[in-house]
Amino acid sequence: MKFKKTTLLNGLRVITVPTKSPAVMVLVMVETGSNYETKEQNGLSHFLEHMCFKGTKKRPSAGIISKELDTLGATNNAFTGNEYTGYYAKASRKHFKKLTEIISDLYLNPTVPAKDLEIERGVILQEISMYEDLPQRKVWEVLYKLVYGDIPAGRPVIGPASNIKKFTRNEFVNYRNKHYVAGKTLFVVAGDVSEKDVVSEAKKYFSSLPRANKSPKLPTKDKQISPKLLIEKKKTDQTHMVMALRSFAANNKRLPVLNVIGGILGRGMSSRLFTRLRDQMGACYYVRAENDVYTDHGLFAISTGINASRAEEVTKVLVEECKRLTQELVSKEELDKVKEQRVGTLYMGLETADALAEFYADQEVLTHRLKNPTQIEKEIRKVTAKEVMKVAKEIFRDDKLNLAIVGDITNQAKIKKVLTFK
Repeated sequence: MKFKKTTLLNGLRVITVPTKSPAVMVLVMVETGSNYETKEQNGLSHFLEHMCFKGTKKRPSAGIISKELDTLGATNNAFTGNEYTGYYAKASRKHFKKLTEIISDLYLNPTVPAKDLEIERGVILQEISMYEDLPQRKVWEVLYKLVYGDIPAGRPVIGPASNIKKFTRNEFVNYRNKHYVAGKTLFVVAGDVSEKDVVSEAKKYFSSLPRANKSPKLPTKDKQISPKLLIEKKKTDQTHMVMALRSFAANNKRLPVLNVIGGILGRGMSSRLFTRLRDQMGACYYVRAENDVYTDHGLFAISTGINASRAEEVTKVLVEECKRLTQELVSKEELDKVKEQRVGTLYMGLETADALAEFYADQEVLTHRLKNPTQIEKEIRKVTAKEVMKVAKEIFRDDKLNLAIVGDITNQAKIKKVLTFK
């Protein structure tokens, strides 16, 4: 899983990930997303992603684009996050050059047709409605609002319906000209393709992309004084909750330790929270612990779905198991088990060309430094029980503690009472 990184004269970065996969993944990613938007722009990055598939000068309609990709047997899509937007296509390696030509055309030459702009408003408004009906997803929006408030990191990537209804074509064009520049763009290819061919194709299509100045994102305010709780009351069969602690940004050296802590608490069927909440209490079907990282902030989050009547009880258990890590050293047996689980999950998650492309693209956007899986494995295996306790003490504190809930909760006071490490 070696990689090669080259920077073109205009600043565009090219990452080649050689693999013997019969498929090739072509990904263009740009360093912009909802965290780069003002309040009035919220949702613009995601909407623009949709519009790039609506036609180019060479391919004047969405139907022409989709038919051409289908003819190649390709899968394709795009995605928008807080700090990046990506466009990709995956097919047999023999179609590498054609995939590159199509994806580069979408990225470099979208016409953003006005007639499709009006149609796509309806599509995105329906997407917003869909997410409103998915409490397991909606709870994350509630969480970010709780933790970060009215700043970009606290707003949904998709934006509010009020913004979607009023965006103009000029806003898309201006935003794209500002952010879709060479210095913020990555061209990533994973598959049985040579670095020479990848760089050659990158130069062919992207050399004319303007260098321009990189527009920075708005800074994230990451301060808190005491535990915070936000409940969105909703009639649902299952209540979804996420307990989150402010943690570390993507470049922080303590992330391998936090990775292990996530494994101890909520990764695998023998993890502490799975054992206690599901096997012993029968309180949930799923429980997961994960660390989300961004360029200047991070969140360690534990998510689960429960019956509303057990919210207080489950909250208490989540707090207790986190607090336990600050008081007791993890045994060698458990630590070794978790490390093996984390390493195994790492490698199993990188079995496909698209997973490899996104693995390196994410690192480049968030840290501008690339590590191969072997390096990450070494970092995980070096983690000690004392480091686990030290990092646990740093993040499992009341001034970092947050709980978001979506469900039919009737008594907030009882939950608030047990939401403390004191």
